[in-house]
Amino acid sequence: MIMSTESAGGAVPLRDRMRTALSAAIKARDRRAASALRSALAAIDNAESVDVTDTRAGAIEASAVGPGAAEVTRRDLTETDIERIVRAEIDERHSAATDYERAGYPDRAADLRAEADALLPHLSAH
Repeated sequence: MIMSTESAGGAVPLRDRMRTALSAAIKARDRRAASALRSALAAIDNAESVDVTDTRAGAIEASAVGPGAAEVTRRDLTETDIERIVRAEIDERHSAATDYERAGYPDRAADLRAEADALLPHLSAH
């Protein structure tokens, strides 16, 4: 599924803003931001995947024939769905950072908080 570069309100969609930010983070060699953005974009892509638990095998003669005949349309996510996923990614990082801090790993906790901080500005940039 390809999303347009603009949403209904004329603003650039969150996914597109994050892809642009990922390119900038890679060029700037910002390891934490690049990692957080890659992870969040992967979570969005995973949420679009199709549930394969309903797939059942059938007779060969009833199977799809031809290029792309067995392709299934991915789920369409709204901007709200995507924002929810990114917020969950931020929350997971904050929670894990707290756990690492309690376990005596302040450096890892700081890394996770920096990753969460790298995602946060994209939510408010409507």
